Amino acid sequence: MTPRVSHRRSCGPVRVPWRPRGPDIVGRAVIDLHVHSNASDGTDPPGAIPELAAAAGCSAVALTDHDTLSGLGAARARAAEVGVELVGGCEVSCAFSGASTHVLVYFVDHEEGAFHDELVGLRDDRVRRNRLLAERLIELGIHISYEEAVATAASEESLGRPHFAALLVERGAAESIPDAFDRWLAHGRPAFVPKARVLPGRIAAAARESRGVCVLAHPLSLELPPRELDRAVGELAGLGFVGIEANYASYPPEQREELAGLAARHDLVATGGSDYHGTVKAGLSIGRGRGDLEVQDEVLERLAARRP
Repeated sequence: MTPRVSHRRSCGPVRVPWRPRGPDIVGRAVIDLHVHSNASDGTDPPGAIPELAAAAGCSAVALTDHDTLSGLGAARARAAEVGVELVGGCEVSCAFSGASTHVLVYFVDHEEGAFHDELVGLRDDRVRRNRLLAERLIELGIHISYEEAVATAASEESLGRPHFAALLVERGAAESIPDAFDRWLAHGRPAFVPKARVLPGRIAAAARESRGVCVLAHPLSLELPPRELDRAVGELAGLGFVGIEANYASYPPEQREELAGLAARHDLVATGGSDYHGTVKAGLSIGRGRGDLEVQDEVLERLAARRP
């Protein structure tokens, strides 16, 4: 196999030639553009993410922790050692079309600029929300202190609802992490505390200033009928979004195909990823999702071509 050299504008180390590592994917370079570490609500340290990607046969992986870039340094260093390209990114919660909308932002690994400032504000609000969540649980008779919850996370800023969910299971207040959300933590449940959300146009503008690009994550989470989803995706394209996550690990093949067609209609890149969180989301693996995920490496090339 002749080594390939990436000619995209630099957003990290030079891309290394891909070498097959898994018997089921020999001859194809696959990637994963949606992965979380314990820098937010995943369970694996950032440095483990490239190792898992390499073991899965991935040529590239994007670390997309919620509202933070703090895991990128460790992940990038390990990625260089195992021969996987690390794409700097994050996942941001926005308010759009009457629903919580998650936005994946790629090629943003600078701790300065407008996008960095947006993340700082969101992380500060996360701390506020978590303190209120701990107080709410105590009011409900479940004695989980804020300090105890922080101790289960990598840092105060990385603390999230999955950490509280694990403690609820430990206390016997829920049978599993999904059950903890269903009983206590999800929207409309007794311990739910809303967090700040920004408008997607604002995030897109800040990302452009940092030469990043925005992609709508798991589009069906908007819970819109097809015609309304088409309208929403068109509106996001007009705001500067360059793609939608069509090849999402938890979607069946027919939904992935429909979303790929939706992306094509709006001249957007159909991206994909596992949304791996470690043990928090059972049954998902980097690069393979639930066993049938296959995102070709040309998707990353198409995304990079849309950079400002």
